[in-house]
Amino acid sequence: MPLDYLWKPQVLADEKELSAFKAELPISEIFLSLLLQRGISNRSEAEAFFNPNLQKLHNPFLMKDMDKAVYRINQAIKSKEKIMVYGDYDVDGTTAVALFSGFLEKHYPEVSTYIPDRYKEGYGVSQAGIDFAAAQNISLIIALDCGIKAIDKVDYALARGIDFIICDHHTPGDILPKAAAVLDPKRSDCVYPYKGLSGCGVGFKLVQALCEDWDLSDEHWRPYLDLLAVSIGADIVPMSGENRILTYYGLQQINSEPSPGLESLIKIAKPTGGKLDISDVVFMLAPRINAAGRLAHGKKAVELLRGQDLSIIDAIAQNINKNNTERKSLDQSITEEALRQIQRQEEEHRKSSVVYEASWHKGVIGIVASRLIENYYRPTIVFTKSGDKLAGSARTVAGFDVYQALLKCDHILEQFGGHPAAAGMTLKEERYEEFKTHFEKVVSESILPEQLLPNISYDLQIKLEDLSQNFYNTIQRFAPFGPDNLSPIFRSDGLINQGSRAVGEGQKHLKLGILDPDTGIVMDGIGFGMAHYLQKLQSGKEVSILYHLEQNVFRNKVSLQLRLLDLKLSEELS
Repeated sequence: MPLDYLWKPQVLADEKELSAFKAELPISEIFLSLLLQRGISNRSEAEAFFNPNLQKLHNPFLMKDMDKAVYRINQAIKSKEKIMVYGDYDVDGTTAVALFSGFLEKHYPEVSTYIPDRYKEGYGVSQAGIDFAAAQNISLIIALDCGIKAIDKVDYALARGIDFIICDHHTPGDILPKAAAVLDPKRSDCVYPYKGLSGCGVGFKLVQALCEDWDLSDEHWRPYLDLLAVSIGADIVPMSGENRILTYYGLQQINSEPSPGLESLIKIAKPTGGKLDISDVVFMLAPRINAAGRLAHGKKAVELLRGQDLSIIDAIAQNINKNNTERKSLDQSITEEALRQIQRQEEEHRKSSVVYEASWHKGVIGIVASRLIENYYRPTIVFTKSGDKLAGSARTVAGFDVYQALLKCDHILEQFGGHPAAAGMTLKEERYEEFKTHFEKVVSESILPEQLLPNISYDLQIKLEDLSQNFYNTIQRFAPFGPDNLSPIFRSDGLINQGSRAVGEGQKHLKLGILDPDTGIVMDGIGFGMAHYLQKLQSGKEVSILYHLEQNVFRNKVSLQLRLLDLKLSEELS
């Protein structure tokens, strides 16, 4: 069931601000407007934006406790202690472990890695991981992308003679773990200028600090920018400030000299070759790396990303790709089952979706929750059986804080955790219906009507005649794209059909041919999963479209095309 999106224009700069900017930077008002929407309002800021520079990275020692972290690692090396590099099982965690352990091993041999089992140990620092470290006589654990709230676990480790260095980017609680060092730019007492680092990014800053302390050149950390770019793209952190600089150069690394593991994965994910951009990282590489932790074990992703033996790496990459194929199949089949459950129980018009089936795979229920929102735009929780309890994964819609909603259900839940956009929880099976009823009540009482209406925010309204190869080339200078710097969305009105048709497997996609009758300009485009718009196009009436501008390469022929995001009859917008 396709969603009916509201179209919301972004706030435009006022004429005075635009004129002042144009006096400094005499370029098209379209691009000036896009820059102003991204908080860039003068020539020097624009030059810095269009020319990312690694020399603009912040001093790692500005981060609270960085000096303590470097001191403790130096102490461990001097005393020949065993060090464990510990990380979460998702892309951010596994890239962080691969990056940091890969660097440290080049300078000190007593380094091992540990990724917790998603199903046996769960997220974050685990007691099993600490026990394993103790059994191996490890006395220092460096935790990446986790640990900021592991108060009890760090105390447990200390009692066993093990120190922790925490490298996290999640919001701390009121109490910090009693670690040798706690690196987190979101600490209230941390003056580090950029707060949007990924977990891998925090680990990278520790690598930078060690290089500075050990008098090593930048060439000792630059080879790891490919892994860092993958973490930034996959973890949906802001594509601004340091992250944008690091991703810009990380993508260069991916396209010129990626690590052997990434190179092997790229050959599978994009067998046709060609340059990778951040969307390829997010939609081709990240799901495959994540699939290892979902369907096998996150340590397989680390083995791939750290590996040097090509025969071993290729075999791991093939297995991870199989995991991803299985993940997609599970994702699709479970989503279909969940949709049927909603319809069978006549719950299409509720304010929330809560579904449960004991046989659903725990590794994909978060993905399924997101898929359900694509059909029923409302806060959604998907449950499955996990041991003697139910495990649930929640996703939400823009503006509605699902974590706060779950706080009002905590008397029913066994435990839960997360943030405003997503959460996980456990529940006794006999309390499922009670929870489902109460969650619907909480959502119904607190969600605003407009939060149940899906919307697309577009940057500017332009004409097809504005589009050219030079226009596209300039748009690409805004890349890499991501949160806080999204790929521009344009709106064009008064267009008519020029040979559009359904294409692809199941005829689900829309091959767009669209004409501006005022200028005679025709543009081609593609709308994935949008064949249902064909009837509107073939009505002969004028339509309006929202789209990205992209470049299509077919049989060595390069052309511009529109990536359709939504389409409406012009009369629907009047």
